[in-house]
Amino acid sequence: MATDLIWKSGKLEKTYNLNRLRTTGIFRAGPILRFPDIHSINYDNKPSSMIDTRELTKSFRDKKRGEIRAVAGISLRASPGQIYGLLGANGAGKTTMLRMLATLLKPTSGTAIVAGYDVVQEPEKVRANVGFLAASTALYGRLTAREMIGYFGRLNGLDDGAIKTRIQVLADQLEMHEFLDRRCEKFSTGMKQKTSIARTLIHDPAVMIFDEPTLGLDVMTARAIVKFVRECKARGKTVIYSTHVMSEVEKLCDTIGVIHDGRLLTEGSLSELRERHGEQDMEEIFVKVVEAKS
Repeated sequence: MATDLIWKSGKLEKTYNLNRLRTTGIFRAGPILRFPDIHSINYDNKPSSMIDTRELTKSFRDKKRGEIRAVAGISLRASPGQIYGLLGANGAGKTTMLRMLATLLKPTSGTAIVAGYDVVQEPEKVRANVGFLAASTALYGRLTAREMIGYFGRLNGLDDGAIKTRIQVLADQLEMHEFLDRRCEKFSTGMKQKTSIARTLIHDPAVMIFDEPTLGLDVMTARAIVKFVRECKARGKTVIYSTHVMSEVEKLCDTIGVIHDGRLLTEGSLSELRERHGEQDMEEIFVKVVEAKS
């Protein structure tokens, strides 16, 4: 049996150690064959999780207030083909949590395994498998959307052929053809957000992290992005979706976690949360859970 999985896209080649993936729970035991395309893997059981955090904690030092725990011992799991929704007020710890998963912040303690790799021990391998859309993003105004996306494709090691193909796919999915060759400085908020999403996902990562992706968008653009996220799930991607829009959570998310003061207060499917907390409306559930811990 092969012990390594080789994935190739043009000139880009990645090697994954299957024994490592099994021990981290990403692939359970079963016959795994060697193919040139990672999507052709055969295995008896589906991957159990692509994100697995254990008591993940992040503290900051403030001169006036001393130590501040932005994230306090959060444990959660997310699997392929699943959208995990994170709900929390401003300052609850959502963005800090997402930044640790994307290796932009180093945890103070605890562990996080993303796509089979530890975020502290193997951050470069984590980043190769993650696309992170931050709530606040910027584009270089003098570049067109196509140039901007292509630039990030090269940063991720894709060759020109792979970049061209991926831009076409993303432009189709995000309805970008109308402005693909226009400079970013002339874009509306919705155009900028679609371009930001495309550059984030140019390398077709297995794990996608969205931090308030529909913030400030008009209804039609927001609907297009929600549709795109739903399609990502259908393609087997693992999605972490942070938002303040309760209706998006109800429509999109398979599992919902409520964060407050850096802690995960409750977690479950919408039906499980409704039964557990005695409310039907997600907003009422959220308020009830947060007020109970305040």
